[in-house]
Amino acid sequence: MQALYDLPAPAKLNLFLHITGRRADGYHLMQSVFMLIDWCDSLHIALRQDGAISREDLADGPPLPAQDLIVRAAQALQAATGCRLGAHIGVHKRIPAQAGMGGGSSDAATTLLALNRLWNLRLTRRQLQTIGLQLGADVPFFLCGRNAWVEGIGDIIAPLEIAYQPPPARFLVVKPAAGLETKTIFSHPTLERDSDSATISGFAANHFGFGRNNLQPVAQTLCAEVNEALAWLKTKGLQGRMTGSGSAVFAPMLHTVDLNDANSAWKIKVCNNLELHPLAGWALD
Repeated sequence: MQALYDLPAPAKLNLFLHITGRRADGYHLMQSVFMLIDWCDSLHIALRQDGAISREDLADGPPLPAQDLIVRAAQALQAATGCRLGAHIGVHKRIPAQAGMGGGSSDAATTLLALNRLWNLRLTRRQLQTIGLQLGADVPFFLCGRNAWVEGIGDIIAPLEIAYQPPPARFLVVKPAAGLETKTIFSHPTLERDSDSATISGFAANHFGFGRNNLQPVAQTLCAEVNEALAWLKTKGLQGRMTGSGSAVFAPMLHTVDLNDANSAWKIKVCNNLELHPLAGWALD
């Protein structure tokens, strides 16, 4: 095996996101359900024998930083295992940045899964998640392989049992042109940090209407386009909600929607949710 092609890195939506407290070190405690959707980046990874990690952008758009999460994930895997092999990684970015959809974290997770196979390292899913957590709080979720109930600082991940899985559905996802910095949202003085604890059974009784996103009111004060996108969804008879720290918003798509009057600067996609990550079987349990 010398190369792996067309490896999907799916985005996620936060069906709800409650901030339940804050630790002494400043990290926020949260509860959320992370749901995979079929808005995906694609990675192509070729083996290098010289140990070097190189990356190529395969899509038009602003260049990725030299030390993005893809490169850092490959280097972290080398450091953790002592592997002397390298890789050339091509990435076709489709998931928008600063959206709250986890695109960079998903790319890192797919990189870890692929290189674990390409380099024949045979690390378990838990071992890969330990490496992934060093890269970002969302990376272990994308390695777990399925939709999950997430708690703590994002480090407590419980894959949803079949009885609690969201049903198959379509979603209209809107990413305004403006982005939002996660750090700015979490440090805002008006952020609600004392939501009551939620339960999985409560969520399962209303998968797509349960709870709220505590980060959304802050985002709406910082980014007018979040308000505009939510208002536009409402004109279509859809109840929108922000995912993660934004600025993307989404709504279950209960009927056909005319998209022709949307802001031309927005990225809009009709997505299906996924029960499993496309590479769920690539890690040893």
